Amino acid sequence: MEECLAIADFDMSLKDQIQKDRLPNHIAIIMDGNGRWAKQKGLVRVIGHENGTKAVRETVEASAELGIKNLTLYAFSTENWNRPKIEVQTLMRLLVKSLKKEIKTLQDNNIKLSAIGCLDDLPKKASQELSDVMEKTKNNKNMTLTLALSYGSREEIVNVIKELSVKVKNNIISPESIDESIINKHLYTQNLPDVDLLIRTSGEQRISNFLLWQIAYAELYFTDILWPDFKKENLYEALINYQNRERRFGKTSEQLT
Repeated sequence: MEECLAIADFDMSLKDQIQKDRLPNHIAIIMDGNGRWAKQKGLVRVIGHENGTKAVRETVEASAELGIKNLTLYAFSTENWNRPKIEVQTLMRLLVKSLKKEIKTLQDNNIKLSAIGCLDDLPKKASQELSDVMEKTKNNKNMTLTLALSYGSREEIVNVIKELSVKVKNNIISPESIDESIINKHLYTQNLPDVDLLIRTSGEQRISNFLLWQIAYAELYFTDILWPDFKKENLYEALINYQNRERRFGKTSEQLT
């Protein structure tokens, strides 16, 4: 009983340290370590992915409760299609299962589901379930949860260049008019603000082709925690770390004060 109380006190003390007026507007997470989590326990990789969905639920609920307005999760990259076929098929089945199971969580927390990436590449069943949940939650206002599926940032940027090239060729826009705002309007994330905080689990310290344009001035936070073990307390720690940093956006500290 005393141990449970101690854990609860630790949870509250971390949460209480978070300044509600300095929350990041957009958090993005590279959910890494499912396979290693399973391997450490002598289990097949799919068990790691299944347990990773629990971390997703806890992180989404904690973010919504705190008042985070935008949360983007790197669920499946364009490079992940190169994984063993059986693992890819399992991940797609797990996606369908999770969407069906978590619709109640999204509705209860007033969360809108969105998705970015080459969604046409998804299997028909996964695509249909994704579209169904997005339609059912489209009017929710508390938070936007975006799943990056079959997503690759370089491919996204290449697509932007192609679209703008066609528009220039057809005299729809001039080369001189192309600026950051024009590019932003052609990205998958055109309805989202830039990322303020990027979290990566599992101890790896790389971006892995994720939101390269959108994280230009994001604060990066790396943790050794494997994704299935990521709890709300770990999110609180990341937020406290974020709020203890000085975000200068190219300016000096003196200019900020």
